[in-house]
Amino acid sequence: MRKITFIIGFVFTATFFWSCEKNGDKSDAYGNFEATEITISAQTAGQLLRFDIDEGDFLKSGDDIGYIDTTDLVLKKQQLVAKIKAVKAKFVDLDAQVTVLKQELDNAVIDQKRIMRMFGDGAATQKQVDDIRGKVNVIEKKIESVEAGKVAVNAETEVILRQIDEVEESIRKAVIINPLDGVVLTKYAEIYEIVGKGKPLYKIADLRRMKLKVYVSGAQLPEISIGQEVEVLVDKDKSTNRKLKGKVTWISESAEFTPKIIQTKEERVNLVYAVKVLVVNDGTLKIGMPGEVNF
Repeated sequence: MRKITFIIGFVFTATFFWSCEKNGDKSDAYGNFEATEITISAQTAGQLLRFDIDEGDFLKSGDDIGYIDTTDLVLKKQQLVAKIKAVKAKFVDLDAQVTVLKQELDNAVIDQKRIMRMFGDGAATQKQVDDIRGKVNVIEKKIESVEAGKVAVNAETEVILRQIDEVEESIRKAVIINPLDGVVLTKYAEIYEIVGKGKPLYKIADLRRMKLKVYVSGAQLPEISIGQEVEVLVDKDKSTNRKLKGKVTWISESAEFTPKIIQTKEERVNLVYAVKVLVVNDGTLKIGMPGEVNF
C-alpha cells in the first residue's frame, strides 16, 4: 500500500513539474501575420492595351505598368480645341466692333460739341441738340452691349478650357502608375479587356514590413506599450521556432470577444484586446502565417 502511494505521489509530482515547465514555455500571445492590402482600380474607362504585371511581381512606386485606350478622349480634346478657336475668333470680331463703335462715338461727341456751340449762338435748334445727344447715348449703349458680349465669350472660353483640363486629366489617368512599393497579390484584369472606371485591376501589399495581430487579456495590458520591443516566434519546424524582433505599433482601445479562429469555445467567450506588432520580413513571412509574441 505504501509502495502504491509513493508511485502515485511521484507521478503527480512529475506531472505537476512537467505542466509548469510546459506553461513556462508558452508565449504571451498568439495570432497571424497580415499586411495592408490595397486594390488598384481603373481611373477611366476603355480597352486595356498594355498591362505588364503578373502575380508575385515586386513593383516600385511610380512604375508605369500599363495604359487604357484614349482614342475617344483624344478626339474629344481635338473637338474642344477647335471649339475654343472658334470662340476666340468670335472675341476678335467683338473687339473689332468695339473699336469701330468707339470711333463713331468720338465723331458723335465732336458733332455734339459743335452743335452745342451753334445752339448757344442761336444757329442750331433744340431738335438738333436732342438728336445728337440721342445718337451719343445709342452708341454708348451699343459699346456696353458688345463689351457684355465679350465677357460672355470669355466665360465660354473658360468653360471650354476647364473641359480640356478634364479630358487631359482623364488621358493622364489612362496611364496606370503603381502607387506604392509592394508585391502583386492578385491580378483582376488581362490585356485587351474592356474595363470600366473603378474596375479593380490588381491587389498589392508591402510584404517587407508585416504586422502580427495578436490578442491579449486585460491583465496583460499593463505590460504592453506602443513602441515596445518584443520577441516574435514563428515555426521553424514541428518542434522548434525562429526568433524575430518586433515592435508594438497599435493597441486596441476596446475589448472584444476572442476571434473564432481560436480553437476552444471556452477561450472564444473571453474578452481580449487586439495588438499589432510590426516585424521586418526576412522573406519567409506570409500573409496568414501564425506567430507568437513574448512581451
